Amino acid sequence: MTTATTGISTRGMVFSAMFAALTAVGAFIALPIGLVPITLQTLFVHLSGALLGSKLGALSQFIYVLVGVIGLPVFAGGAGGLGVLLGPTGGYLIGFIVGGGYLTGRLVEMRKKPGFLWIAMACVAGLIVIYILGVLQLSVIADLPLRRAIALGVVPFLIGDAIKIIAATFITLKLRGMLKG
Repeated sequence: MTTATTGISTRGMVFSAMFAALTAVGAFIALPIGLVPITLQTLFVHLSGALLGSKLGALSQFIYVLVGVIGLPVFAGGAGGLGVLLGPTGGYLIGFIVGGGYLTGRLVEMRKKPGFLWIAMACVAGLIVIYILGVLQLSVIADLPLRRAIALGVVPFLIGDAIKIIAATFITLKLRGMLKG
């Protein structure tokens, strides 16, 4: 069953909503370390793109951001509202949609049966977009030189994000057959 206007199946909508919810849950598992907290959000962002594909992966992250923008406390630290999107960490949230959901999903879709390295590199590509958009907004909004924004908004997260990419890749390989169809 698909909706006439979007071409998205009911199953696809359910999975998109589920990954939006998982991303929200990941925001509550946080280690506050300054302007940008360490959370499990990116694990679910990577999984949304890798498992759902570009369209549904981006949709899931769009839903997550939209729910937060309308005021529900789903962002890191229990925050919500448009101010978060327009604040220092808002670029990372846009990156979730563009990089994690869409780009990661698009790259995984390029292969009929992508292996570990391909999926991991797709997640890395998505993460690079998340970092670029996040650091740019962090630099502008917090009035930081680009080098300082990178030191605050990328460097502390590299090891954790590498671990999350490895975990997301293993999970994708294990679950990809279950979410198709």
